[in-house]
Amino acid sequence: MRFTLPSIAMMVFTSVYSVVDGYFVSNYAGKLALAAVNMAWPVIMMLASLGMMFGAGGSALIAAAQGRGRLNRANEYFSMIVYVVIALGFVLLGATWYLLEPLMKLLGAQGDLLANSVFYGKVCLVGLPMFMMQMLFQSLFITAGKPQLGFYVTVGAGVTNMILDWLFIGMLKMDLFGAALATDIGFVIGGVIPLVYFLRPNASTLRLGRACWKPYALVKACFNGSSELLSCISSSIVSMLYNFQLLRFAGENGVAAYSVIMYVTFIFFAMFFGFCNGMAPVISYHYGAHNIDELKNLFKRCLVILGSSGVLILAVAQLTAVPLTKLFLGYDAELCEMTVYAFRVIACTFLLVGFNVFGSSLFTALNNGILSAIISTSRAIVFEAGFVLLFPLLFGLTGIWFACWGTEIAALALTVFFVIRKRKVYGYL
Repeated sequence: MRFTLPSIAMMVFTSVYSVVDGYFVSNYAGKLALAAVNMAWPVIMMLASLGMMFGAGGSALIAAAQGRGRLNRANEYFSMIVYVVIALGFVLLGATWYLLEPLMKLLGAQGDLLANSVFYGKVCLVGLPMFMMQMLFQSLFITAGKPQLGFYVTVGAGVTNMILDWLFIGMLKMDLFGAALATDIGFVIGGVIPLVYFLRPNASTLRLGRACWKPYALVKACFNGSSELLSCISSSIVSMLYNFQLLRFAGENGVAAYSVIMYVTFIFFAMFFGFCNGMAPVISYHYGAHNIDELKNLFKRCLVILGSSGVLILAVAQLTAVPLTKLFLGYDAELCEMTVYAFRVIACTFLLVGFNVFGSSLFTALNNGILSAIISTSRAIVFEAGFVLLFPLLFGLTGIWFACWGTEIAALALTVFFVIRKRKVYGYL
């Protein structure tokens, strides 16, 4: 829990960026601006997920090296991964700047919705390299043995974003530009402070230094973290599909409702992702050190924690559905009613989500990127994309909200199959 609680808090505060933007944009700029934010944000998250990929995959590689006592090698891996992510961030910033408008058009945005989506997305793109660094260091702080420090940095970035949202949007009436600017400044804090910390002499197990170019290690890190990348990318793609379908079946109101649902559910999902993110380096360490008894102990405790927390989170979500929705959409009774219904339907999947996220994270920690990628890709790309395209054809607007049920049930069946099949190979059961 010393490793997982700070990780959970980091993920929750990372989700605060979009949640606070959504609150101020909805209440001060209106539902059209809210829909525009939800159109552009999945693109930003999809790009930033490369930082998560290198963080998760690199952490598994670094932690395994530490478990074998190869501390110099671990630092070489660490430095190389950080420098690669910095360079990649600036390359993606330049490339996406010109592709954003065609992509928004492809997703069905027109008129004012298109203009607002492109404007918000381009301002957020300026902070993309630092956002990628923040996502990267969420995992690396844990591997360095400093999960609390990672928590403090993320809290600082989140609080800064909240204060600036209040100032730029609420007080100065800067609308979408203020929301994007506040988000960018939060990215800078979340990305630069860890970079400075690891560049200086520090009390952690890792420090940035001269990087030895090791292509095989970089490929291994990418491969290990591919499930986290695919999970985030596929989530962004699915969000785009939801927006596309909702524009067809419910118009801009549907996109606004989905925006609020994603803001709220992302906080709950962040708890599962944070737990699994914090647990992965611990599993990697004991797997690298061949501590099979401790590996079994960790596996069983994770299942108990995920099961009980799923029930608790579901109960909280159902009880808070109305007040949370009114916080965003209290000015529109019809839209608020539709959003509450959809949120309660989707919240039922909290009972299963934790197990599916853990299954993918488990195989990443065990350096089996293939199985991890199969689970995460099947869950988000194959199952969810398939259901969100199929169910509306059968059940109309209601089918869009119920698509997540079929997704999580199918993903759980696949996860259980692989966990049971590989239990003797890795010894966690």
